Amino acid sequence: MPLLRLGQSATQSNICRYGRSKLSFRGPARDLRGEYIACLGGSETFGQTVEKPFPELLEGLTAKKCVNLGWPNAGIDVFRKDPALSQIASGAVLTILQVPGAVNLTTRFYSVHPRRNDRVTGIYEPLFDLYPDVDFTQFSFTRHLLAHLRAVSQERFLQIQAELAAVWTQGMKQILSRIAGPVILLWFSDRAPGENGDDPGVLSDPSLVSAEMLGAISGHVASVVACPRGVDMTSRSPIQELADIFVSRRELKLRRALPDADMHEWAAQALLPDVLRLWKGPIKKAR
Repeated sequence: MPLLRLGQSATQSNICRYGRSKLSFRGPARDLRGEYIACLGGSETFGQTVEKPFPELLEGLTAKKCVNLGWPNAGIDVFRKDPALSQIASGAVLTILQVPGAVNLTTRFYSVHPRRNDRVTGIYEPLFDLYPDVDFTQFSFTRHLLAHLRAVSQERFLQIQAELAAVWTQGMKQILSRIAGPVILLWFSDRAPGENGDDPGVLSDPSLVSAEMLGAISGHVASVVACPRGVDMTSRSPIQELADIFVSRRELKLRRALPDADMHEWAAQALLPDVLRLWKGPIKKAR
């Protein structure tokens, strides 16, 4: 990855839009005429801190046009409430959907911003009743909120976790039902599905998504590709350390939290067999 100028992100001048979607995506823009692969996902798919995210690498490996529809911090609400994304995905030969976390979505306990799903926009009465000992004015982000609530009471938090799991599963099925072609689910994480047993964690992406939740939707997709990051995030190469000098503290935090170039290469390679198989003969999804 080439060094970036001070304060410049890998995508600062490389943003585009598609159709009637209100979201801005990682470019360069791809022509939606003809055959293509749609790549839906969050910050990892968008690839803010890498020169080439996995959709672009996959395009190079397959010679198939890949449309990057990643949106930073995207949760289910983004994909469910933007009909243009479903239309673009349905126009694709196949769709790759990065498994989203379960914290950035609206439930009976709290609401999130319709596009910036990591932002808390409201706390509902059931959550006030469940945690009367918590001052909710201090929370602006979902992960901060949930990590605190879990620390206050693991027992009470289980009610929130159960609600999130139910809403997440229903929302994922709704999204998948709107996509006409086959879908590959991409588990892009630093842990394998079910690695932490019944405790998927708030801070480990995809946050609060368990193997059981993944299994509940696996029958609605063509395949599931598990691609743990598998790289020690605390170990930086000399070149990466040098590059870190030239970026802001915020950008540095992003680089260390998100998959690096090697991880994106790994994801592209992991997806390759199923992409080539489905491109030759797409199979119907289970309903």
